[in-house]
This record gives sequence, structure tokens and C-alpha cells, in this order.
Amino acid sequence: MNQRLRSAALAFLGLSLLGAAAADKVVSIGYSGPLSGGAALYGKDVQSGLDMAINEINKEGGITVKGEKVTFKLVSLDDKYLPNETATNVKRLTSQGIDVIFVPHAGGIQTVQAFNTRDPEFLLVAYSSEPKILEANNPLTFMLPPRYDVYVAPFVKKEMSTFGKKLGMVGTTSAYGKAWGDVVSAEWKKQGGTVGTNNGVDYGTTVDYSSAVTKALSEKPDVLFIGGPSQPTALVVKAAREQGFKGGFIIMDQAKIEQMATVIPASYLDGSVGVLPVAEFPGTQVFSAQYQRLYKKVPPSEGSLNYMGMNVVAKAMELAGTTEDPMAIRAKLSQAALALPRNKQVYNLKGVTAQGHMDADVLAGYFQGGKFVKLRLPNLK
Repeated sequence: MNQRLRSAALAFLGLSLLGAAAADKVVSIGYSGPLSGGAALYGKDVQSGLDMAINEINKEGGITVKGEKVTFKLVSLDDKYLPNETATNVKRLTSQGIDVIFVPHAGGIQTVQAFNTRDPEFLLVAYSSEPKILEANNPLTFMLPPRYDVYVAPFVKKEMSTFGKKLGMVGTTSAYGKAWGDVVSAEWKKQGGTVGTNNGVDYGTTVDYSSAVTKALSEKPDVLFIGGPSQPTALVVKAAREQGFKGGFIIMDQAKIEQMATVIPASYLDGSVGVLPVAEFPGTQVFSAQYQRLYKKVPPSEGSLNYMGMNVVAKAMELAGTTEDPMAIRAKLSQAALALPRNKQVYNLKGVTAQGHMDADVLAGYFQGGKFVKLRLPNLK
């Protein structure tokens, strides 16, 4: 090689190295959730919220951590809604040096809480409303949705006063579903009602819900407790209405009425209490329009809360001056939530509690005639 070519090659190499040094740092965010099986659409809704947040952050130039530009990528693994698979996935993600991992189901979250504070430490971002997640007092957990017991008393009061005092049980048999069912049963009895036989089924694997519904309806309930992922929950409603059930439904918070109405006639859902749709919250119009444009579907809580959670985590990294110290990131979550721009808040954010619980508006509703009537909820922390 002659001197001129050698000089040009060295100059090119120097520019390449300079460019590499100036390139953004890319931080991986982990996700283990159900991407196949009966809960796949639920898991993909969570994933879409994370994708949307990460794509926006990156498009806007990323975040700045101690003068260094940082962008993100999402590393997703399918756990089929099985806690043992979640644990395997999470260990695989941490072996790749990932320090923040999102998990969207109670069984998986509680399994992971047993080891996320040991070497290697990582921040577990929990999308589940199971109160036991907070009661674990895990210093590296960040829980996104409202705890489900905030809904129970007003749901029971509304349904019992509207339809009657006999409750039938056809909830999902996951650990989360069983816990929800226990709390609803206890509250129903506390308010003076009677509870029938538990005819719960696995919403992740069941295809035909007719048999379980038939057993529940044989006891002539006024109201049915149901719930799991939205799509199978809709099939439970369909089976009940087609068997002549005229009563109401208490729908646990994992299922979303607006999603169920894309599977069955909306009129089947008359008399239901459940989580208020994202579009019914004030100030969500821009987010809802963007989500629908990107994913061609109505934005559920799964997408919106994880979108907001990812933005809070990114802001906390900036404030903490690190992408790799989960304890330092966790310590800045409340400050990050309060500093988050209004256009990144799907719901009105009020901070993050000392237990690591995102404090945002909580709304629920009673569905009748295609419309929601908002229900007043207690303020549980």
C-alpha cells in the first residue's frame, strides 16, 4: 500500500473510531410476558406500550446520563403466563446485563421478587394489581397499576343494589384470579349477600366456557364474578347471555370492557362493573389517537400504564445519573414521575410511594347502554 493510501486508511479508521466513541449507548430493557397461548393478546398489549414509549424516547434523541446520550431497545421473551417460565426468562435477561425487567402477571412477579434483590440486582417493574406485591416490601419493585382491592367494595355495592344478593363465581384459576375471587367473595358476604360454588376455569387454556357457566347459572345467581384476559372473559359473558342470564357482571381488572366489546355485542356487557377505559380518562385523547394509529386497536390500560412506566424509568435514570444501578434508579422514581412532561402522562401522576407504587388517578365505571357511569373509589395506598 502506498503512503497516500495508507494515510487515507488511517484517517478513515480514526474517523470510524471517533464515530463509535460518539455513538449513543444502547440500554436493553427486559420483558417477560405471555406472547403465546390464551393470554397472548394481553401480553402483547403490555409489549406495545413499552415499544411505543421506547420508540418515542429514541426518536426524540434518547436521554442524557452524565453527558452521555442513551437510547433503549426492548428484549422480549415469552413466558406463556407461567411463573416458572418467567423465572427462567428473567435469569436469561439478567445474564445479558439487563438491569430493568417488566413482568405483567402476579404469579411471575411474586416468583421473581424472591431473587431480584440478590446478585445480580435488578429493578422489577410489575404490571399487576395484586396487593401482595406491595406487601412484600421489596426495595427493587416498581408496581404500576392500582391495587385491585380498591375496586372491590364499590363493585359489590353497585351490583348487589342493582341486581340482587346471590353471586356466582366463574373467574380464572390463576393465582391472581383466585386471590381476586377470595376478596370479592368476602366483601359480597360482608355486604349481606350469599356466594355460590366456585366454578372457576383456566382462562389461559379453556376454549369452551359453556360447561362452567352452566354450573354457575344452575344456582340462579343475580351477578357473576368473572375475569382474566379480555378475550376469554368476553367468551364467558357470551356463554352466560346465550344461556339466558339477565344479571350483572363483576369484571376483575385484568379484563377490559372496551376490548371485550370488540369480541361480543356491547349490549351483552350491560350491567357490568369494571375498569374505566383509557379513552374515558380526561386528557388521554392524544395518546389514544397515537396508539390507535400505531397498533390499529383501542388502547387498554396494559399499553398505557406500561408506556407511562417506561417513561418514568427513563427519567429516573437521567435523575440518578446511571442506567446500571437499579437501587439508585428506584430511589429517583417518585421525582421522575413528578417531573414527567404532561404529554407523557396518560393518567394524572402524583408520584411513586415509598413502597414503589405508582400513584395515579384511579377510575372505574358501570357500563349500560353503551356508556360508562363513573364509580367513586376509595383511596388505598
